[in-house]
Amino acid sequence: MKILKNNKKYFLSCFLFFLCFLLIKTTIILAQKENLNVLERWIEWSDGKNMLIHHLNKQAFGYLDLRDKEISELKTKVDWLKRQEKVKEILMKIVGPFPEKTPLNSRVTGVVKKDWFRIEKVIYESMPNFYVTACLFIPEGIVGKRPAVIQVSGHTRNAFRGGSPTMILNFVKKGFIVFAIDPISQGERVQYWDLEKKEPVIKGLTDEHSYFGNQCFISGVSPGRYFTWDGIRGVDYLLTRSEVDPERIGIFGCSGGGTQTTYIAAFDERIKAAVPGCYITGFRRLLESIGPQDAEQNFYHGVSNGITHADLLELRAPKPLLISSTTRDYFSIQGAVETFEEVKRAYKAFGKEENIGQAVGDAGHGFNGNTEAIYAFFQKVLDLPPPENPIEENVKIALAPEDLQVTPTGQIASSLGGETVFSINKVETQRLIEKIEESRKNIKTHLDMVIKKAKELSGYAIPYGENNPVFRGRYQRDGYCVEMYALQGEGDYVVPLLLFIPHNGGKFPAVIYIHPEGKSADAPPGGKIEQLVRKGYIVAAPDVIGTGETAGGNIVVPRLGIYAAELIGRSFVGIQAGDIVRVVNFLKNRSDVEAEKICAVAVDEICPVLLHAATFEKSITRVALLGSLISYRSMVMNKFYTESDFLYAVSGALTAYDLPDLTGCIAPRKLVLAELKDQMNQPASKTLIDEELAFPRSVYSFENVSENFKVLPSYENLSSIIDWCFE
Repeated sequence: MKILKNNKKYFLSCFLFFLCFLLIKTTIILAQKENLNVLERWIEWSDGKNMLIHHLNKQAFGYLDLRDKEISELKTKVDWLKRQEKVKEILMKIVGPFPEKTPLNSRVTGVVKKDWFRIEKVIYESMPNFYVTACLFIPEGIVGKRPAVIQVSGHTRNAFRGGSPTMILNFVKKGFIVFAIDPISQGERVQYWDLEKKEPVIKGLTDEHSYFGNQCFISGVSPGRYFTWDGIRGVDYLLTRSEVDPERIGIFGCSGGGTQTTYIAAFDERIKAAVPGCYITGFRRLLESIGPQDAEQNFYHGVSNGITHADLLELRAPKPLLISSTTRDYFSIQGAVETFEEVKRAYKAFGKEENIGQAVGDAGHGFNGNTEAIYAFFQKVLDLPPPENPIEENVKIALAPEDLQVTPTGQIASSLGGETVFSINKVETQRLIEKIEESRKNIKTHLDMVIKKAKELSGYAIPYGENNPVFRGRYQRDGYCVEMYALQGEGDYVVPLLLFIPHNGGKFPAVIYIHPEGKSADAPPGGKIEQLVRKGYIVAAPDVIGTGETAGGNIVVPRLGIYAAELIGRSFVGIQAGDIVRVVNFLKNRSDVEAEKICAVAVDEICPVLLHAATFEKSITRVALLGSLISYRSMVMNKFYTESDFLYAVSGALTAYDLPDLTGCIAPRKLVLAELKDQMNQPASKTLIDEELAFPRSVYSFENVSENFKVLPSYENLSSIIDWCFE
């Protein structure tokens, strides 16, 4: 028994010892667990994910403040007339020029007769072979010429075939002619149509708008131009109809239709009366709330040119205007009221304050609660013959899908083919590319121009002043340490940074590592960054603004943030390039860095940012682009592309340069391009590589350093690539 008791004590002691060992080891492991978040537990940086959008908004508000100050000084009719002329010039610069008017080649493809009206199915060409589908609703028994209203639809797949027929039929019942137009990408005008599957390739209701809109922006074109021109040519069509009074034409639409109504009425003086619904708010309130919307709702550099929603409405003064708003709309009602109050000042200066009004319904997005005010408005200002009846009637008319189908197949793409926004923009872009290719013939002059235009178009701002980094802590790893810093960014934001430093002391060549997912993507032990540190390099991995700890935020769809930048003449590329240069300056000021040996590496879609930064900053003495998009041209000249690449595109770039031009600007420095990608994020073909890289190769040859330019099929062995850069 005694031996048994002693054994129990022995086993208990061993168990307790083992338990203590585990507890101590666990404590050590917990103590070493890394948290590489620089912004955490720092009040001033607690909204890291919204730093970028706040930075963009602050600049936008500066432009809008200047614009508002100018508006506040307008007192007389003469003042407002001068303002109208100024705005017209600006809009023609950032939206136009519009194409010449060509034959409409209009045709009626069918007629559907109902008890008290008929529907004529219409196709016209707003540009050659660019087909617009529409339906003309005509009351039966009308005598003489009648007022007509154009209906442009909001963001619904079926366009006017969806929720609008109730209003359309009420207008017709009251004696109006209604011309309902399919906007681009809606109804029978889907731009990316799968002929085999008979369905849209791009599935979102109106995601096509931004898909082709992105291509337009890279070419320096406002996609809203196409929507506006379709409407202007729609007015041209109405003027060919004997039933329509050319002096009594109105237009209305809600949401995306409100956008089109605003644009078309601003550019076409033949429209006597307009009712934009649930769009008007003003860019200040829009940026403060839901942010910029689809591509066509944003003019190229619109805000930096001092344009907001009110300017489009003020162009119409003193023509009749009714703003339809709802208090629970996601377009700020506060902005809608403020815009109305400003526009009313213009009408008052013209002595026509009675020509402007605002209908406000306590409802959500839509014409909800405002329809009778809209009917009454058009009946009055378009002088509809009595009896006037603004009541919303419960019009019960059976309209089968085929009653409103204009083309044989229900889609232009499968019935007529023709042009798309992509194909038209492609032709226009080809002319821009030819100018770039002509400019390349004089290498030095061209490269000087490229640097200047790339800074201007990307919105790059040279970093000035001391960085004053904030040290946030350090972790020890086997053979090196990881330090955390916050670098001051361009404005009020900071750039989180990890610095990986070898333990053996001395000065080291430095590598800046840029990843689209941020500083922590390849930071774990055993990762790519560690491989470089163990080879004797200091590695700086930043979260350039909009990545890592500063990604996401209230801009749910990333491209909307790009549109915020585009509105003010900036880009993610230009701002982030400035962040990279800040990291360069930080490294140059350190005693453990060989300042003349700074290499920068970028991975995948963020590569164009580094390419811009290295073009602007010669202290980046070596560059490696791993998985880079080969050119912006490939995105615009091909129908399909990977939309994530647009995050790192520059609006208007192809008016002056492309990525291969920037590649040429790196010469004579060492440059590695590994695993180049085409517009679909697939390995670029040899033919594409040879075509796109012909110019930068000629530059390196011109500089007699062809050996400094290397193109590799992959980047599996990153450390050997960096070693070559430092040879």
